Amino acid sequence: MKKVLSVFALLLLIMVPLLTACGGGDSKENNNNNNAGTDSGGTDSGGKKHKIGILAPAVTHGWVAAVAYNAEARAKELSNDIDYQIQTSSNAEEMTSQLDDLMTWGAEAIVAFPQWEGMEVPIQKALDAGIKVVNFDIEIDAEGVYRVSGDNEDMGVQGAKYIVDKIGKEGNVVMLEVPTSGSVSELRKKGFVDTMKEIAPDMKIETYATKFTREDGLKDFADILTSTPKIDAVYSMDDETSIGVLQAIDEAGRTDIKVVTGGGGMQEYFKMMPENENIWIESALYSPAMVKDAVDVALQLLNGEEVEKVKVIPTTIVDRDNYKDFLDENSPY
Repeated sequence: MKKVLSVFALLLLIMVPLLTACGGGDSKENNNNNNAGTDSGGTDSGGKKHKIGILAPAVTHGWVAAVAYNAEARAKELSNDIDYQIQTSSNAEEMTSQLDDLMTWGAEAIVAFPQWEGMEVPIQKALDAGIKVVNFDIEIDAEGVYRVSGDNEDMGVQGAKYIVDKIGKEGNVVMLEVPTSGSVSELRKKGFVDTMKEIAPDMKIETYATKFTREDGLKDFADILTSTPKIDAVYSMDDETSIGVLQAIDEAGRTDIKVVTGGGGMQEYFKMMPENENIWIESALYSPAMVKDAVDVALQLLNGEEVEKVKVIPTTIVDRDNYKDFLDENSPY
């Protein structure tokens, strides 16, 4: 009898750890499920991945290239929570076709950067089908669309304040507008002109048209330098344009210009800031990395969170005093 009891006791000693281990395994699995997606900065989707499509223009400008780069980078970071497709297009017709493809794929949300006219109807079609749409940067007439943007008008405001801070309330300023960019140029111009009227009403401003490329900045500003003997500052709205402007100034041997502004946040432009000690080079940060916020908003909407219809990201000014804080070796822009 004692021998039987001893065998029974031995069996109990063996079984208790095994039963405990089985129970512990269930607890650990539950904990892992509760933490799904948190490492990527997303929220717990309960095991289901949301489908998010990203539509961006093909590369026409370094800034545009960085939009697609940053959108995909954020989508990869959220890979625990989402499946995604990213497509780039060269015109409204191509983007419309790609939007249809994303709808067929089953996209629940679309992050779009619709640079061309004619995207209102296809985007409204997606919205009417119950798809969440978050536009990056561009405002279009579609009912129910969300938008993430920088503050174009405030970029002009800050540009005016920067120039006045560097040269005073009187002087000759050349303003380079870009009519082909639509509301982007209009808002940056408005912020600049309205602020100058308020803080430096005696400032003389001459306006010329150009484009958001260094080639046009160089060509157009070379002509401006020939016809304008005295310039104290240049209000340029774009970093690439400004690189062309600086090259024109250098090639003409001009020393009268004390300030050149820009906009965007281009790495190459940042590195020029400390190299030009006689000119204050400024960029009103309108970073393509803001598109990451648009991807986040899309996921928040799919998770049922409350989101503002328009999220405006404030302007940051970069010059030789703080440019090091914004250097990024991996950025394509």
